[in-house]
Amino acid sequence: MKPTLLTILLFFILQLSGQEVKWEGPSVNLNHGKLRVSQNSRYLTFENGHPFFYLGDTAWELFHRLNKTEVEKFLENRREKGFTVIQAVILAELDGLNTPNAEGERPLIDNDPTKPNEKYFAHVDWVIRLAQQKGMFIGLLPTWGDKVDKQWGVGPVIFNETNAYAYGQFLGERYKNFPNIIWINGGDRQGGGNNFQVWEALGKGIKSKDPNHLMTFHPWGEHSSSQWFRHSDWLDFNMLQTGHGQRSYAIYKRLLTPDYETIPEKPVLDGEPRYEDHPVNWNPQVLGWFDDADVRQAAYWSMFSGSFGHTYGNHAIWQMLKPGREPIGQARNSWEKNLDMPGAWDMLNFRRLLESRPFTEGTPFQSIVMNSYVPETDYIVASRGKNYIFVYLPTGWSAEINLLRCGWVRAKAWWYNPRTGEATEIGTFQGRDIRTFSPPTRGRGNDWVLVLDNAKMNFPPPGKI
Repeated sequence: MKPTLLTILLFFILQLSGQEVKWEGPSVNLNHGKLRVSQNSRYLTFENGHPFFYLGDTAWELFHRLNKTEVEKFLENRREKGFTVIQAVILAELDGLNTPNAEGERPLIDNDPTKPNEKYFAHVDWVIRLAQQKGMFIGLLPTWGDKVDKQWGVGPVIFNETNAYAYGQFLGERYKNFPNIIWINGGDRQGGGNNFQVWEALGKGIKSKDPNHLMTFHPWGEHSSSQWFRHSDWLDFNMLQTGHGQRSYAIYKRLLTPDYETIPEKPVLDGEPRYEDHPVNWNPQVLGWFDDADVRQAAYWSMFSGSFGHTYGNHAIWQMLKPGREPIGQARNSWEKNLDMPGAWDMLNFRRLLESRPFTEGTPFQSIVMNSYVPETDYIVASRGKNYIFVYLPTGWSAEINLLRCGWVRAKAWWYNPRTGEATEIGTFQGRDIRTFSPPTRGRGNDWVLVLDNAKMNFPPPGKI
């Protein structure tokens, strides 16, 4: 009895300890060169062929609301958690034109896009260079969408086709030699109607001076950039926003799957999914709040359905909320308090799992799952490379797996715990029958990844890189 109890205790100690292992050193080695779209048009790699895993965090107000000490604290915290991209906005959403940044500077003189304030942009430069030192890219939005199309927010609208192109040229010239930039056009707005020409001009203006960096477009909720810009020369990969309104896999079927199948083929990424500590559909009294289980589910569903990476977000952090500031969307904590929420740590486990296998080979592989019915809130999703398969079980349902479709003589199976980053070997099986795999635990928050490896490959345990 004592050895059994000891074994159980050691198992849970190992499970719990995995979560707190910080990323060592720079998050990404920027010496691999420029980013480019992979040859199969599904992922991003460096120009030397080294794979790049896009693990984003949402910090829209980074340039606007944080002072230098706070920026250092935030970026170091995100480096420790393995984030590779920080998404931030130059002309920020929360009155970014008329409320000065933490250094006392406004971005534009007389709110004129052709008259940038050098002191404000010097601060932006400093933040980007600090991220570079930590091995992180900045997903750089030139402006939030309310400066193009007010809809909601503060505005004012300041852009037209002519000054958008000029502003884009200024940005492209200024940042073309920074090694750690990914351009994100848009800003939570549609790309059609009167907006189309402005966004086109901004994208073309940047690219006319800066052909060195990739660019995408951040759309408004439950839409994708492909709806408007799939044929635009400046759009290197598609970005969708699944948003904050639901917990169902249906949104991925509606947005991500069509993007994956869109011609011309381009990589696709969810740039704004459900945020941790965000009220579900803005109705917490009835629906509650998105938690760590929700953000894990969004990440694995997205990745295994064809995305090349993922973006995490926390409701207090994107707005850099702290005492004395008005909460947006019923946010309830300060950004500093929310830095170490479980879902942020879980993104490190997510990255380690993907990087422990040749993840740029990954393609959706739903045909291996033989379950006759699983609710869309519990949807089992699968992806494969040449010699590995990932199957995500968000609530611990048993998975009926057709091993014959692996195409291997023998498959080595593992359970990977997305909450702790620990892997447990299940066994090795002949690749010739349908087998039921039942996770160690079941229920909401008990998600697992079934990892199947071609037994002859001798891969390390999942999550070990």
